[in-house]
Amino acid sequence: MFEWLGWVATAIFAASYFCKRPDALRALQALAALLWIGYGAIIGAPPVIVANAVVAALAIFSAWRERATAPSD
Repeated sequence: MFEWLGWVATAIFAASYFCKRPDALRALQALAALLWIGYGAIIGAPPVIVANAVVAALAIFSAWRERATAPSD
C-alpha cells in the first residue's frame, strides 16, 4: 500500500545525480533518505531505517560543514 513512498524516495535520490550544485545534491539526498526512513518504518525494516539515517545525517552534516566553512561575502 505504501510502496509508492519507496519509489518516490528512489526517484528523488536518482534525480540528485543531475544536480550541478553540491548543496542541492545534499538536500535532495537528505530528503530521499528521510523518505526512505519513513518507508522503512512503515514496512518494519530496521536496516533500511538505519542505513538511511546514516545517509541523511551525513548529507545534513556535510551541507552544514560546507556552509560553515564557506567564505562570507
